[in-house]
Amino acid sequence: MRWNVFDRFGREKKFYLTREGLEEVKKEYETLKKLKQSKVGEESPKVLHSDELAPEYLAFKEDLDLLQLRIARIEDVLKNVELIKAPPKQEQDKIHLGAKVLVEMDGQMEEFLIVGTLEADPSNSKISNESPIGKVLLGKRVGEIVQIKTTLVNCSCKIIKIKYENGSN
Repeated sequence: MRWNVFDRFGREKKFYLTREGLEEVKKEYETLKKLKQSKVGEESPKVLHSDELAPEYLAFKEDLDLLQLRIARIEDVLKNVELIKAPPKQEQDKIHLGAKVLVEMDGQMEEFLIVGTLEADPSNSKISNESPIGKVLLGKRVGEIVQIKTTLVNCSCKIIKIKYENGSN
């Protein structure tokens, strides 16, 4: 079984990744392929144990199936990846994927990097463009105030600074 690589409109889904995120996915892919080769190269456990399937064989088969599923998922990502790049200079006053955004929320300063869903890691201030906060911030400019409503957060958020990897803004 593969990930659903189609969006709700039936178009192929894009997986947005930073250059670093893409390198991590490629490393995982190579590691998993090597692991699969070594597992397939091993002597598999005996299929039958008296009249039943041997538990060792079932565990081996399950491990191999899970490994193949993960490899297939990564292949879908690699086939449909779009690198996150800074927008053209004239668009860098707005929040797009790849923006590092400094905001003031309830008197506290917070900085977020807007990334695709595969790289999202809120504990490291990387939020998805599809998350409630990410969706609200996209397209906004410095000085704008937006309302963020989630099950955990309900507050106003003022955009203080927008910065892209190339150092603009």
